[in-house]
Parts: sequence; C-alpha cells; structure tokens
Amino acid sequence: MTSPETSFDVVVIGAGAAGFMAAIQAARRGRRVLLLEKNPRPGLKILVSGGTRCNLTNDLDADGMAPEFGRAASFLLPSLRAFDSRETVRFFGTAGVETKCEPEGKIFPKSNRATDVLEALLRELRTSGAGMALGRPALAVERLGPEDFRIDTPAGPIGARRVIVTTGGLSYPKLGTTGDGYAIARAFGHRIRPTTPALVALVVDVPWVRALSGVTLPRARVAVVSGKRVLAERTRGFLFTHFGVSGPAPMDVSAEVARFEADSALEGPKAPRLRLDFAPDVTEAALDDALRAAASREGSRPVPAVLPESLPERLRHALLDVAQVPIDRRAAELSREERRRLVAAVKATDLPVAGTRGYAHAEVTAGGVDLREIDPVTLESRFVHGLFFAGEVLDAHGPIGGFNFQAAFATGAAAGRIV
Repeated sequence: MTSPETSFDVVVIGAGAAGFMAAIQAARRGRRVLLLEKNPRPGLKILVSGGTRCNLTNDLDADGMAPEFGRAASFLLPSLRAFDSRETVRFFGTAGVETKCEPEGKIFPKSNRATDVLEALLRELRTSGAGMALGRPALAVERLGPEDFRIDTPAGPIGARRVIVTTGGLSYPKLGTTGDGYAIARAFGHRIRPTTPALVALVVDVPWVRALSGVTLPRARVAVVSGKRVLAERTRGFLFTHFGVSGPAPMDVSAEVARFEADSALEGPKAPRLRLDFAPDVTEAALDDALRAAASREGSRPVPAVLPESLPERLRHALLDVAQVPIDRRAAELSREERRRLVAAVKATDLPVAGTRGYAHAEVTAGGVDLREIDPVTLESRFVHGLFFAGEVLDAHGPIGGFNFQAAFATGAAAGRIV
C-alpha cells in the first residue's frame, strides 16, 4: 500500500536530460512530481558528455534537425517543433547558463563545463517544486487502475497517477544505464527494437591504420558497405586511433556496423567494410587530372608532395604504401596503373572492420521502445493510459552534434507538459 506521502501525480523514472525536463515541466503545471534515480547522484551521463563540456543542442531548427534522425524523423518532429533548440537555449539562459555556437552548429555552455548544465537543471527542479529521490531504482511498475500505478523500490512502493520512463538505454553502463526501461516497457506489452551501441568508435585491425594514431582530417567520407550496398554514409571529421578509427564520421555510421556485430556477421562475403574517401571535395577525375598535370609541370617533385594538400603528411605516405607506389617515386615517373591505384587509395580505400568499441564507449543506444506504439505528440503509450516514454529509451538516435540531447529535452518536455 502507498500513503499520501508516497503518492504523486507524476513519477519520472530516470534523472537524465529527458527526466529532468519532464519533471520540471510537469511540476511547473502544478503537478506533484517525484523524480526517481537509481544512482546516488543524478545526471551522470550529462557530466561526461561532450568531453565534460556537454553539447546541449544544435542550432538547426526543428525541420532541419528531424531528418538527421532517419526513420525516427516524423515521430520526433512534433516534439522538436514544440521544444526546439532555441527553446533549449532559452531554458538554460534563464537558468543562468550562457551558451555559444561552435562549428557544425554545436551549442555548448560558454563555460565549457557540463557541471554548469547539471547544476542549472537541479536549480530548476527545486524551483519547480518537484522532488527527487536518489539511490531508488524502480524495481517494477504495475498498473492498479485507470489512474493508479505502483512503482516498487527497495525503500517501499510509490504511487502515481502518471509514470514517465526516462531511463536511457545501454550506453555507458558504468554510469548505471543498464536498460531498465526496456523491462518496464515489455511488462506493459511494448516491443523493443533490437538495441546496439551507436555513436561509438570502430575497431580496425589493420597495422597501417593503427600506425597513424592521432592523425586527423577535418572532412572524410566514411561509408559502411555490404556487398554492393552502401548501408550508411557520412562526411565529417575523422580520426585515426590506436584501435582503429573515430571522430564524427565513423561514429555516425557505427550503428550499422554494430548491427552486424550483434548478428555475429562480421565475416563472410556480406560482412561490412569501411570505404574511406580522404578527399571528399575532389572527384576521382579531378584528382587524376591533378596528378597528370603535376607530372608534366612538377615532374621532379616526390609523389606525396603532389597529393591533395588537405591530406596530412603521414597519411600521404601511408596511402602510397596502400597503392603499392614506391615512396621515392617522382611525379613524372608515375605509371598510369600506379596513378589509378593512388587515386583509388585516396578516394575509395576499403578496410575490414572488426566491430565497435561497444556500449562501454558508446554515446547513445540505437533501438529501443518501438515508436509505432507511442503517440508522437504526447509520448504516451498507445497501450497504457498514463504511461509515457521519453529520451534515449525510445528507438530514436541522431548523429553527433547535440541532436540526441535535443531529442531528450524535447520528448521530456512533451511528456511533462501533457501529464
């Protein structure tokens, strides 16, 4: 049994970005709200995000942002329109966090401190009148009547008229994100779309790749290819690492690699591979023409010196090795076949991929609660009146750049404003 002291209009399960926003918005509407968090501290993922700088959102408007979420675009559009990036900036500005816009539209706190973001959310939560209980995992959620839920916790049951599940996914399990919300959803008959790590670095067990650890490119095109099909493709920043490749472009396509990894299908003719274009702003024909022109005008120069200036020197030398062109070859000495192989190395190097770095290093989770079973305007379950889902627990993830935080704030706000 629950008592009046342990009964609330709204219980929000999970004190992350979506949970804070849902609780704050609901409490501002006069609801008696409790935010439940299983960890002894709230907002742990907020604190580590963006290299502890917290990429709050992106300066795209809702209509520009929604397509970045792929097949989840139409589902998220109502939430993003109701609480867009300008609303996020306004919310945090009012809460005392000034923001700045960096390249690719990434919006960060001016202080570069994720702690400022969490402190602002905590202040707004207190001001709203919502309560918070830490170290209180939701062990089970049961519906007792049309407007009567019971949430079992180690400290006893809690009653609620409405429940908002904002438990996150499976990324960063050391922070307590262990997929608890999926069990709650399943208990009420919801389907969970297969989950995999997303926005995670890729493991490539190729010596020359690992030898380039630390080399970066501002733009490279990374495609995940299976057979003749291109499954995903992004052109963004790129980083060679001691374990393979990272940076925005590889991480944005990592969910496709993870799907093969989950099916143990990283070997065989249809195994995914990475196709890398290190000079995406130059066509193959233009690069070939440039090499032929260099041969006639600058024939005495070494080949690495006539490759695109955007390529770091260490990468240029590595690509000569990939193309099987002697390192001391002069531009005028390049044969047509060597030139063809060099162009291919720059524009379409294929690499086997051994997998991802897993949930432990993933920024978000792909998959989750099936969107077809959730109302896109209210975030309410189509099966259970009074049960809502918001944030990463849903089957919706976007690229690096503040998109996933914005989706969390927007869906959390949508649920909090309706309960």
